[in-house]
Amino acid sequence: MDEEQKKMALRMIPYGIYILTCESEDGTVSAATVNWVTQASFKPPLVATAVKLESLAHGLVKARGVFALNILGQGQGDIAYGFFKSAEREGNTIGGRSFSAGTTGSPILDDTTAFVECRLVDTVEMGDHSVFVGEVVNAGIPKPFEGRADQAVLAMADLGDKVFYGG
Repeated sequence: MDEEQKKMALRMIPYGIYILTCESEDGTVSAATVNWVTQASFKPPLVATAVKLESLAHGLVKARGVFALNILGQGQGDIAYGFFKSAEREGNTIGGRSFSAGTTGSPILDDTTAFVECRLVDTVEMGDHSVFVGEVVNAGIPKPFEGRADQAVLAMADLGDKVFYGG
């Protein structure tokens, strides 16, 4: 297999940009930019996301059994960049972004386009990421948007010609 062609082919899979959040029992918060996310079932409503094994988010989601996906919209690339690396909690902010606790206790960022809160129902551990399957137990759209819902989402391509993940 040609490694460069494999990398380019895998990068052709379109990705939205999300901030996965979780809070531990002791108040430790993780917020990480993720992009390997998809809806996996209508009934029950399930989503699947891949999370790097050695990340703080991975450990917190496994321990707590809940997480939130904060969905970024067009023009919110600065939020994505802010969570490419670890962000610290200060009061009710993470990396300078205000949040409130969702119904699962997971942080819901106040300035994102939408969110889904999930209860972890299965984990597939293979390779350098685990796939977490979560049942959607709450969702919201804090502010109205125009047009199709799938076109309101910030896409990986919107972050510029030099930003890739995958391959």
